Amino acid sequence: MTSKADLEDYIARIALRDRVAFSKLYDATSAKLFGVCLRVLNNRSEAEDVLQEAYSRIWQKSDRYAVTGHSPMTWLITIARNLSIDRLRTRKTTSVGVEEASQIADTRPGPETAAIARSESRAIHACLDELKPNRAEAVRRAYLDGETYKDLAARFDVPLNTMRTWLRRSLLDLKACLSQ
Repeated sequence: MTSKADLEDYIARIALRDRVAFSKLYDATSAKLFGVCLRVLNNRSEAEDVLQEAYSRIWQKSDRYAVTGHSPMTWLITIARNLSIDRLRTRKTTSVGVEEASQIADTRPGPETAAIARSESRAIHACLDELKPNRAEAVRRAYLDGETYKDLAARFDVPLNTMRTWLRRSLLDLKACLSQ
């Protein structure tokens, strides 16, 4: 798990146009930011587009990030969330006639892609089921619902560092389970 200091260091190095730092930041945060975009837009394709816009914005605006004591993840999530909301607002509802509708491409995944996604989903759920119930719920709330560690620690009535340990160990267990 990437620390707050690491994220702040990556952002500072990105302001100096360090591509390696940008790659590390992306690796450390893209899943969380994609989850935020997907949660707001409820459309995978649009969420992917907005995620790309978010990282472009992060690259451009990294020199404006100020270390204030707040989590750098908050700054990153704010960028992704605001861009997602902007995209949501610009969606246009148009009425499409029957003839025009026949010209619209089907963007749904094909049967093979859908089968692979279902298989991966089953594997993830099976591995989550192997975790202790409270650990699995904490992982779902943190990485799917976007709850903060602090909120989770309060919800489960454990110290903040204990929650961090739960999540880190649970992710390691998931990784081991999925690699089998």
